[in-house]
Amino acid sequence: MSLKQKITDDMKAAMRSGDIKRRDTIRLLQAAIKQREVDERIVLDDAAIIIVIEKMLKQRKDSIAQYEAARRMDLADIEKGEVSILMDYMPQPLNDAEITALITETIVASGAQGVRDMGKVMSILKLKLAGRADMAKVSVLIKEKLSG
Repeated sequence: MSLKQKITDDMKAAMRSGDIKRRDTIRLLQAAIKQREVDERIVLDDAAIIIVIEKMLKQRKDSIAQYEAARRMDLADIEKGEVSILMDYMPQPLNDAEITALITETIVASGAQGVRDMGKVMSILKLKLAGRADMAKVSVLIKEKLSG
């Protein structure tokens, strides 16, 4: 079953069960997916949908930080609820050992010599790790490997 179909099925289940928060979050997700499809005149596959979800998660996390800084815990809690629902659609995250192994494998495969080749390694890993690792953390690990 495709990710898009799973989202649609979850929407129906949330509507039937009366889970308003889940329903509303899934509606936001479906709207973001539809917006991207209309803007680019394409049908999104699972990888593209994961990118949309990642973007929504980043927005929610930024909002949580802003709300907590403004001491608006009520709004921060709403955003945290949305984050937990959106995380259900993300692939299983990789652990540090798996990420390090992929980085090492990619560096060897790409023939990267130093920090100046970091962009080449990042572009390859971005496709492999989409939705499965924090790319900022991956960037730091790549920099350590290439400089040391």
